Amino acid sequence: MYEYIDKIQKLLNVVKEQDKESIVQATNLIVKANEKKNSIYVFGASHAGILAQELYYRAGGMITINPIFGKEVMLDRQPITFTSNMERLTGYGTQLGKTVDFKPNDVLILHSVSGRNPIIIDLAIYAKKCGVKIIALTNLNYSKSVTSRHPSGKRLFELADIILDNHGDIGDAACGISGTEQKVGPTSTVIGAAILDEIVVDASRKIVNDLHQDAPVFYSANLDGGDEKNKKLAYEYKEMIHYKY
Repeated sequence: MYEYIDKIQKLLNVVKEQDKESIVQATNLIVKANEKKNSIYVFGASHAGILAQELYYRAGGMITINPIFGKEVMLDRQPITFTSNMERLTGYGTQLGKTVDFKPNDVLILHSVSGRNPIIIDLAIYAKKCGVKIIALTNLNYSKSVTSRHPSGKRLFELADIILDNHGDIGDAACGISGTEQKVGPTSTVIGAAILDEIVVDASRKIVNDLHQDAPVFYSANLDGGDEKNKKLAYEYKEMIHYKY
C-alpha cells in the first residue's frame, strides 16, 4: 500500500535536487515574458495536454498563459486511438502552429513524455522559426532511449531552450505487479503539474516583488469579489491574453 505515493514523493525530491537550475531559468523566462508583454503558450497532445488545461483559466493559475488545443489530439476524440495516429502524423503540428500568432520572444511550454512524435517536433520547429523560446517538459531518460518518429530525427529535448525533466520511469508507469512485466501508475502528470505550478508560484512572487506589478493570477470566481478582480486583471494583461474571456 502507498507504493505509488511513495514513488511520487521520491520523484519530487529528485526534481528538487536535480532540476533547480532549469526551474529557475523557466521561472525567469516567464517573469520576463510578463514584464515585456510577450505571450506565453502551452501545448501537449492527448494525456500530455492535461497540463495545458492545468495551467489554463483556474483559480490560483496564471492568467497570461494561453493553451493551444488540437481538437484531434484531445481525450474526448473517438475512437481514442485516433489521437495516437494524429500525434504521429507529420505536418499536423506545423498546421497547428500556423493558427497561433507567434511573435519573437514569446514562450511556448511543450509537454511530451517521450518527446518523439511528429506533432510536438513540428510545433517546436515552427515556433522556433518564429523566434519563440521553447520550454520542454519531458522525460530525458525515456526520450533518449527511443528514436524520433519525425523526419528530422529530432526529439523534443534537442529543440528546447530549457529542459524540465520529470524523472519518471521509461514507459511512465512506475509500480510493478508481481507475476507480470507490466507496470501501473503513470507519474508524468503529477510530477509535471508540480513542476509547472512551482514555476507559476515562483514567477508570480517575482512579478510582485521585483517588478512591483499585480500578480497575473486568477482569483476564485466562487469567492465574493472574485469576478470583479479577475476582470481588472484581464484588462491589465489584455495584450497577453489570446483566449476569449
